[in-house]
Amino acid sequence: MNPLSSSGFAATFFAVLIWGTQLPIAKGAMADIDGYSITLARYAIAVIGLVLILAWREGIDALLFDGHGKRVVAAGAIGMAGSGLLVFTGLSLTRPEVTVIIIALQPAMTAVAQWIFRDRRPSGVTIACLIAAFLGVAYVVTGGGHGLSDLLRSSPQELLGNLMVLLGGIAWVGYSLLVERLHGWSSLRIATMSCVTASATIVIVWLPLLALGMASIPDPAKLLEHSWRLGYLGVLGVTVAMILWNVGSRRIGPLNAMLMVNLMPIFTFGMRALQGETIRKTELIGAAIVVSALLANNAYLRWVNRPVAIRP
Repeated sequence: MNPLSSSGFAATFFAVLIWGTQLPIAKGAMADIDGYSITLARYAIAVIGLVLILAWREGIDALLFDGHGKRVVAAGAIGMAGSGLLVFTGLSLTRPEVTVIIIALQPAMTAVAQWIFRDRRPSGVTIACLIAAFLGVAYVVTGGGHGLSDLLRSSPQELLGNLMVLLGGIAWVGYSLLVERLHGWSSLRIATMSCVTASATIVIVWLPLLALGMASIPDPAKLLEHSWRLGYLGVLGVTVAMILWNVGSRRIGPLNAMLMVNLMPIFTFGMRALQGETIRKTELIGAAIVVSALLANNAYLRWVNRPVAIRP
């Protein structure tokens, strides 16, 4: 393996490791801080670091929209802000183990979105893998696949949380489709400018939620107690992980990068086990189905796109 490939795999691996472990860490703060306020703090911390890095690497002019304002604002508001608010608020109502399994469907959601909006129909093998992954998530959410009646008898709070996480995953797919057409911009610039607009959107959403009592200003003592968690979510979960992901994805290619995303449930489950939480059997089985389906699809795509030797 050449040095660029090895460093690319390492960068992508650590990005996914951070994302996989941040869900249990965030859950630990939600006893004292609501999901909306955690999302606000997360992006407020991240945007400072990203703006400074972008200005240092590409100059102050890189902080301008250069005619892409509408697309960047939409990406930040729908993708980053929408996804962050929905996923982290949903996480406060459900379990990290279920959250990460739903998030693991994002590559499948992307394939479906590209089919609908870009007319890029996936192959029959990919469609079969997507169906299998969906069934794996359904198995977890229904507590073992016992049908709609059991699902409706489960906690309304958990059902709402799972739905919010699913919608957050869809919002992130929208972000991917929007930024795909920001030609001529570096990955760092896309991430930074999207994060700037996302932070502004989160503030605009957070203020009325605060007035309605759905969000609250955290107690300073609780903020200090959870400062390391908020720092992890902002500095590592957004700033560092996004830079690592962008570097790794460019060096090893999107197919290999997406293969690494399938490790997220493993990291989340491992973190929860270290925290002393019991992982439910249905969650383990469902995660195995989802990861296996996505791995199979990645292996198929890599085989289809393999270089073919031409004989002289």
